[in-house]
Amino acid sequence: MTDATRLRQICLVAPQLEPVVGDIAAIMGLTVCYRDPNVARYGLENALLPVDTILLEVVAPFQGGTAAGRFIEKTGGHGGYMAIFSCADPRERQKNAGEVGVRTSHVIDRPPYLGVQLHPRDCRAAFIEFNHTSGSDNIRGAYPPAGPDWNKAIRGDVTTALTEVVLTSPDPRGLADHWGRIIGISAVGADITLPNCRIRFTQGGNEIMSALTFRVRDPAVVLHAAQARGYAIAVNSFRIGGVDFRITA
Repeated sequence: MTDATRLRQICLVAPQLEPVVGDIAAIMGLTVCYRDPNVARYGLENALLPVDTILLEVVAPFQGGTAAGRFIEKTGGHGGYMAIFSCADPRERQKNAGEVGVRTSHVIDRPPYLGVQLHPRDCRAAFIEFNHTSGSDNIRGAYPPAGPDWNKAIRGDVTTALTEVVLTSPDPRGLADHWGRIIGISAVGADITLPNCRIRFTQGGNEIMSALTFRVRDPAVVLHAAQARGYAIAVNSFRIGGVDFRITA
């Protein structure tokens, strides 16, 4: 990993993994690289699919009383669960978050990996996590949450990049400023620009992660594949896993 703070992973939550994971893979031309057995301790199962060097994860509860299950109930099925950032020092980001009133929800200290998850109520809209893998200074290098060979599953024949994460709020500028303080990158207007992705904050009735924007080689092919699997198309987008997948060339 590099010293720059980058978007490393987006996590969606669904009532069940299938058909969500299978449909995402088929429509977007992605490949599952890993299913992490460690999430079972939280009553979850998951699947991760690389979009270039950003991981798209889907988690689903397999038992009652999970945080993910409560999130689904609270949001009425909106699936944007967590934004995960790689950085040089998660503990420093944790300290900075505490100084702006954001509590720590959970710490995963499993060398060489360190992950700090912040409280979603304090973050607003979604969980934020910061992580770092010691000794991994290559963005395509070791990343334990995605398994030992995650980079071998990277494809680029259909989808080439996840370019934008969209969050909605009744106060998008206020939420952008809040996330900017947590992440350590100042918002410009209602946008936060990272080296590999943009986070955009838009007007909406609730604070949620509402959409993901993907760059693909042929939007018509992707949208046709989504329609063939029963998804309604609206302005070059379709909803899957509780968020809108926005498709661009």
